[in-house]
Amino acid sequence: MNTSHSSFDEHHVLHHLTHYLPAQNPLKDFVHHNTLHAFQDRHFFDALQESSEIFGYKTYLSIADFRKRFHKNEISAPVLNHVITKNKGQENASVWLDKMLKKQYDESVSPRIGALRSNWKTQYAINLEKSTHSILFRVLCSYLDQGISMWSFPIHDKGFLSSIRELERTSFSGFFSNKRAKKLLQEKASITDLLKIVVGDERFYETYIFDQQFSHPGWSGMVATIESNPASLLDKKSITLEELIIFELLLEIDTLDKKFGENWAPLASRITDEPQDLFRAVAADEHFEVLSLWQQAFEWTLYDQVLAGIKEYKPNHEKVNASFQAFFCMDDRECSFRRHVEHLDKNAITFGTAAFFNFEFFYQPVDGKFFTKLCPAPMTPTFLVKEEHRKKKHAKDFHYHKRSHSLFYGWLISQTLGFSAAFKLFVNIFKPTMTPATTSSFKHLNKKSKLHIENKNVADRVDNLQVGFTVEEMANRVEGLLKSNGLVDNFAPIVYLVGHGATSVNNTHYAGYDCGACCGRPSSVNATVACFAINHPEVRKILAQRGIVIPAETQFLPALHDTTRDEITFYQEDSLSDNNKNLHQQNVIVFEEALLNNAKERSRRFDTIDTTQSLKKVHESIKRRSVSLFEPRPELNHATNAMCVVGRRSLSKHLFLDRRSFMNSYDYTIDPSGDYLSGILNAVAPVGGGINLEYYFSRVDNQKLGAGSKLPHNVMGLIGVANGIDGDLRPGLPSQMIEVHDPIRLLVIVEHFPEKVKYAITKNPATYEWFINEWVKLVVVHPETLALYHFQGGNFEIYDPIQHDVVHIDDELKLAEKTIDNLPIGVFN
Repeated sequence: MNTSHSSFDEHHVLHHLTHYLPAQNPLKDFVHHNTLHAFQDRHFFDALQESSEIFGYKTYLSIADFRKRFHKNEISAPVLNHVITKNKGQENASVWLDKMLKKQYDESVSPRIGALRSNWKTQYAINLEKSTHSILFRVLCSYLDQGISMWSFPIHDKGFLSSIRELERTSFSGFFSNKRAKKLLQEKASITDLLKIVVGDERFYETYIFDQQFSHPGWSGMVATIESNPASLLDKKSITLEELIIFELLLEIDTLDKKFGENWAPLASRITDEPQDLFRAVAADEHFEVLSLWQQAFEWTLYDQVLAGIKEYKPNHEKVNASFQAFFCMDDRECSFRRHVEHLDKNAITFGTAAFFNFEFFYQPVDGKFFTKLCPAPMTPTFLVKEEHRKKKHAKDFHYHKRSHSLFYGWLISQTLGFSAAFKLFVNIFKPTMTPATTSSFKHLNKKSKLHIENKNVADRVDNLQVGFTVEEMANRVEGLLKSNGLVDNFAPIVYLVGHGATSVNNTHYAGYDCGACCGRPSSVNATVACFAINHPEVRKILAQRGIVIPAETQFLPALHDTTRDEITFYQEDSLSDNNKNLHQQNVIVFEEALLNNAKERSRRFDTIDTTQSLKKVHESIKRRSVSLFEPRPELNHATNAMCVVGRRSLSKHLFLDRRSFMNSYDYTIDPSGDYLSGILNAVAPVGGGINLEYYFSRVDNQKLGAGSKLPHNVMGLIGVANGIDGDLRPGLPSQMIEVHDPIRLLVIVEHFPEKVKYAITKNPATYEWFINEWVKLVVVHPETLALYHFQGGNFEIYDPIQHDVVHIDDELKLAEKTIDNLPIGVFN
């Protein structure tokens, strides 16, 4: 039926629409990203105003909230005056201060999106969303289902619309009740054909499509994501955004025909106003100017404390003989663990890096039907690491048997095992314990597992993936890992690669608790692969030729830290030499004591835990909390993240950063050109910045940009969550993950010469966009003078801290007391 000729360009509109829709992956691949990625080519504050006026998002805290924080001294008066003066001039400072503290503004939001489609209610007295969304969401959920449904979609191997057509032809009762919609479906009407019936005037077509799809951005965004990345579904389903729009337009036509017959007039016939471009220029607004000033003052109150602490202290860069060295993830949750390890063993040296440890691959466990991606989401690996065959036993709860849904076995199981399951659930209320249903990071890799890591035959391939790495490929990745982190000499007898993961139960966003650098999985496999490579004799020969000589007695050992339970496990301990086994046992005591201290420090933010108890009792409470069915906050994850330090550990080792900082090790002396730094910042900006901004936007607008409370969430098809069975998918983070978060942008602090940092951030245009448009902030610490340089407007300017009173901390363990919940950034004496 595609006979109409129109200036309306479907392809262009679909591309434009996809750009603005949420880009969240299915739950299994939940990875944090910038919620407003579509506006990233604008300056941060311009983007916040534009997205608010176009889509109705709240993009700041309220003015009342800012004023409350100011009166509680959470926003510094000197910093506020400095921000106003810098942005508005000294002569206007008093006027703007009065506006910020006293003037009342209308903070209601009247978005452009949805205005056109609202005419169905005002002009036709019909709620199309109520009439169509229920069936639309159910059909999408059933078609895309990944295993939660007892009955699969009858036809799903022909593509979404083709399957709908087949069902309409062969079913007694179809999705449509009127002849016209059925006929248009079978004639393969295009979006343009259907819009001509529904809207009538092509000048309104694009706006109508945006209005329609942003009435349910969660489902639309998920379909667009699956279309662009079909591998995001394990049970592959073919669907496109174009098909979704066609199906929804057909549902609308069917609904209108049902109410008015086939002679109703298109929407445009009752609109007297001229069409308006949704993305027309946004005028300057004093309300948003005031909000931007408050936001800067809020951010620089913290930034200034950190920078004052850095500038006050002259770091000691002398190299010492390390008792052991340990690589941790750059994750902000590892910040305190590293600090406690260093506090207990003064000769321990820790490093921070992205915990895929520079090895990108897919992983296939024994009997695994699918490949699991273990590297940052933007990467596309060409390697496969397989778990070698072993007798693998999974703990099971028999009442979860796949036949429990059948008539006979379902009745039998409910009458037998059902009673024991009910008793276990009752006991679990009072004494939460690990069960086979618990999502545990330690289940990702068994301690006895052996992996196929080395490739000795390049012809060994599975699905176009090379099985394992060659010696040369391993050496290249190890060289990059060691040089980028600054460990090229003075190796300790044992070097630990500590991955991380989490344990939780009844938690739909569990992937967000694991390692983002491993695509939302624990990083134990990556740590094991990297250690195998570094311990490989042939790899070490190549490294020696490249200037990295690792002593024969030095061994690298993989480990995994469970950040929810504060537990650690070590792999391949049997491979240690006798001398290193003895050293390892001493180190294990340090790790375990550090985890006790870390658990107590974390507990001060948990209202249900008494932090005055002994370390062991607090730790037991932390572990019980992680497996409680009724605990919506098993851990606070990245909440309060605010900065990222890229430099030598001595730059920030003296600082108490309150678990608020990502920490990526980097030694500028090994990278005078800044090329390794460029690679680090290519990851820091989208990964650290993406985490930070998803928390920011989920905090300031938890209803539209976040997921709301997780308590009423239902899992839809194992791909997303919704409130109730007929609701839109909820992208973003639930309120339980962001309640304690302070929404401020990530401050990236880099140790190098300013001109080298400028080279590093401009090398990749996508990375430079993050910094030039100030979605993340950048301050450079001169490695020789400790002078601070703030990057703004494409240039560096000297920054002198405004607040000179730095808090000094005498006792590390006092950090675990709830009385210091609002302790500013401090300096250890």
